[in-house]
Amino acid sequence: MPTDWTVFSARCPSRTSLARIANKWTAMIVVLLHEQPLRFGELHRRVEGIAKKVLVDTLRALERDGMIERTTDDDGHVRYALTRLGATLHEPLQALQVWAESHVDDVLAAQDRYDEAVDERVLGDR
Repeated sequence: MPTDWTVFSARCPSRTSLARIANKWTAMIVVLLHEQPLRFGELHRRVEGIAKKVLVDTLRALERDGMIERTTDDDGHVRYALTRLGATLHEPLQALQVWAESHVDDVLAAQDRYDEAVDERVLGDR
């Protein structure tokens, strides 16, 4: 079994982890759970736009990968919390959050410039 894993190898199992980590829903869930353990309903309310099925699937996948743990409180409520392994993702994913929020105006401006250039090329081809 190889010990020098690289995501650039088609057979490397780290690709699965990379795909999970690169998922936008995973990033949001990890950042939220770093603050405190949350119940499903709380997660669903705070991650606007996520379908319940997608949230369930993402939580199950993160639990399977050892990133979160699902516990039941004395009152019977299920809570999700980061594991020690999951907590190691917080810093890099929060850095992505900060970058995305800090550069949204730059990205929107670039998209507008690109779209205008494409429109000019299309109109010029007529």
